[in-house]
Amino acid sequence: MFSAKFIKDLLKQVNKGKISVDEAFGQLKDLPYQNLEFARVDCHRHLRKGFPEVIYAPGKTDTQIIKIAGALISDNTPLLITRAELSTFKKIKKKYPGFEYNSQARAIYREPKTSPRKTGGLVLVMSAGTGDIPVAEEAVLTASLMGRKTAKAYDVGVAGLHRLLDKKDLLAKARVIVVVAGMEGALASVVGGLTDKPIVAVPTSIGYGANFEGMSALLTMLNCCSPGVSVVNIDNGFGAGYFAAIVAAESPNSLCDK
Repeated sequence: MFSAKFIKDLLKQVNKGKISVDEAFGQLKDLPYQNLEFARVDCHRHLRKGFPEVIYAPGKTDTQIIKIAGALISDNTPLLITRAELSTFKKIKKKYPGFEYNSQARAIYREPKTSPRKTGGLVLVMSAGTGDIPVAEEAVLTASLMGRKTAKAYDVGVAGLHRLLDKKDLLAKARVIVVVAGMEGALASVVGGLTDKPIVAVPTSIGYGANFEGMSALLTMLNCCSPGVSVVNIDNGFGAGYFAAIVAAESPNSLCDK
């Protein structure tokens, strides 16, 4: 796994004569990707985007997930596996210590050995109901692994608006707000009317029959009357957390300066 820090340190060693050009070339030979036959692992993504390739677990066997993770593991960068089962976590932890499991987000993750200082603005993640928490937790974990400070405000949906109004101070502190809601998905529009902060709306599949597995919330959010609201796909907490982390970064290049 090739982080920006790894490449810079390697070039410094070559410049100082501590390692040869051939030795450095040997360490870089898998750039920009490693071919595992069933997967072509993007070892170059951290250099391009500031965050490594994320492994989406559904559809992959445990063996495939473990081999992909092995190609991405680095002491200097985090690693995230989304929508993963506890049984997969137990297998991967046996082979590669250091992994943790967030049972609510159903995510396996590994933090850098030396956790960097949290930079940028606060990412606030709000959920309309308790049933939306798994998607919200995926967003929180993603933003945190990307180096952002995070805060949570769960079960503050519009059916009890006083619960949301109690969080005005937290809304004021946030740089960007992720709003996770199922049912009719109205919370994003309400939050948008209370703050000037950018909002990332996440519709969830939580709801009764006419919710159509998240379509009603998605359409509500897309038709939001409050300006400053962007919308990601249904149940896509990862995508929301990733985008929020970029918005909350100190500068456009701060993700890649690692």
